[in-house]
Amino acid sequence: MYLRIDRLQIELPQPKEPDPNAAAAVQELLGGRFGEMSTLMNYTYQSFNFRGRDKLRPYYDLIANIATEELGHIELVAATVNLMLTGTTKPAAPDAAPLAPAVNLRNTHHFIATAQTAFVGNSMGAFWHGDYVFSSGNLILDLLHNFFLECGARLHKIRVYEMTTNPVAREMIGYLLVRGGVHATAYAKALETLTGVQVTKLLPIPNIENSKFPEARKYEEMGVHRRLYRFSPEDYKEIAKIWRGPSPAGDGDLEVVDGPPAGGPVPDLPEVPEEFAPGLAPEEIAELAKKLAAS
Repeated sequence: MYLRIDRLQIELPQPKEPDPNAAAAVQELLGGRFGEMSTLMNYTYQSFNFRGRDKLRPYYDLIANIATEELGHIELVAATVNLMLTGTTKPAAPDAAPLAPAVNLRNTHHFIATAQTAFVGNSMGAFWHGDYVFSSGNLILDLLHNFFLECGARLHKIRVYEMTTNPVAREMIGYLLVRGGVHATAYAKALETLTGVQVTKLLPIPNIENSKFPEARKYEEMGVHRRLYRFSPEDYKEIAKIWRGPSPAGDGDLEVVDGPPAGGPVPDLPEVPEEFAPGLAPEEIAELAKKLAAS
């Protein structure tokens, strides 16, 4: 089962203006082949299907724990898309075509189907699907796939970073570059314990350090790249048998942190009357709030 906390893993900056075309590109990091939906569902189903769990507890704990962190990653990317879309259109009477600004934007699906919010799809509007999930039952093969998936995800994050200077997008990508690096390193270290092959020597893929990206460098200076958060009150403690020793960056020791990061607030998205979202008049919302407060 899962325990959910009503916070994002980091605090996102408030956008100064909408950026719907960049939001379309960021969608790739949510619902693309190498997006956060893929990392979430790959690790989740591998943890569901894990055989020999009690004998191989550290590996099960690692996969299951990282899967839980990925829930927060899809939440973070969705929040980024939502913030970047907010304010693209303005309220007006239906016959005044208030959604007209969306006609020539990169992804009209944001405006027709989801009321200017994220969806489970990629930058071209194609929906994420379960064929992206790999759960072979072979531990080494699954870990090797997860290592590959994290490296592919890193490449796509860097490319989207290079497509936009939007501060909301870059803050989110900088953080996920660091956290994705933790996951890639964790899977590499797990493979090393099983095979003796020094997989960590392949990193980083692509061959550019996170320090080249100011938003990522900030989190590395905070030591976030050395921390593996344990997303459970009592479980998954055996990740410490894998996530230990000196950091591959040579700047300190790896550490398991009990509990999630402090994080930041979930954005409170404003109403979009021209999209009939949430579909209640201001006076109706005020009346509902009054009733709920009195109950």
